[in-house]
Amino acid sequence: MKRCRTQVVRVCLFLLAAVPAYCQRGTFGIDVGSTSDKFDSLSSVSGLVVGVDGQLTILSSNPKNGRPAILAGGEVRLPTDTQNHAKEYAVFGGLRFPVHNFSIGFNAQVRKIYLPPANIDNQVFVRDKMEVLEIPLVLKYNFGASRRAFIEAEGAPEFSPHFRQAGALLQLPNPNFDHGYFVRGTVGYVLGKWYAKVSYENRYFKFNPNPNNPNGLYNWKSNLISGGVGVAF
Repeated sequence: MKRCRTQVVRVCLFLLAAVPAYCQRGTFGIDVGSTSDKFDSLSSVSGLVVGVDGQLTILSSNPKNGRPAILAGGEVRLPTDTQNHAKEYAVFGGLRFPVHNFSIGFNAQVRKIYLPPANIDNQVFVRDKMEVLEIPLVLKYNFGASRRAFIEAEGAPEFSPHFRQAGALLQLPNPNFDHGYFVRGTVGYVLGKWYAKVSYENRYFKFNPNPNNPNGLYNWKSNLISGGVGVAF
């Protein structure tokens, strides 16, 4: 738990230090939610997860010349039970093109996922850590009084992950990627310098059924429902 707090502090300091003098707007928030993770034929396990995320507008958009906004940010997810759920760290940069009450764009983000070990017949198998490149399409719609309410959707197919050994004595071989995806939907409301939001995310990774993926132990489906508050500055 001490390591988790240390990681959160590091991310917070990084986001604060990354704010340049010409940055017009940013957000910083904390989420708490429930995640359900299922690895192939193993039973689904639910647990509590805490998230910290931040986003900065490095350069505002200019509708007159069609210039998009340039964003940067990061995200941390820390489950209370790391034996059944994954820790995650991500950083991203992105573009947003405003169209009236809408904005459309994409992120280019790198995500590191610390997969939990697998316990089969009292035998523990340690899964490798995954590093994935994700390029999700992001759609956002602002509405209501002063356009304070918003709906945001993002999603993308997953690319083949890069694996790093977790340093265990009994190591699973790297699996061969088949396909994967993630989708996320968020509804929120901004009130002054504060905002509240509720999100749902579904993610799926499937790997080929061969000796590099024994018993399908890398095949992973997760569902996350979370709610949180944050500050806009």
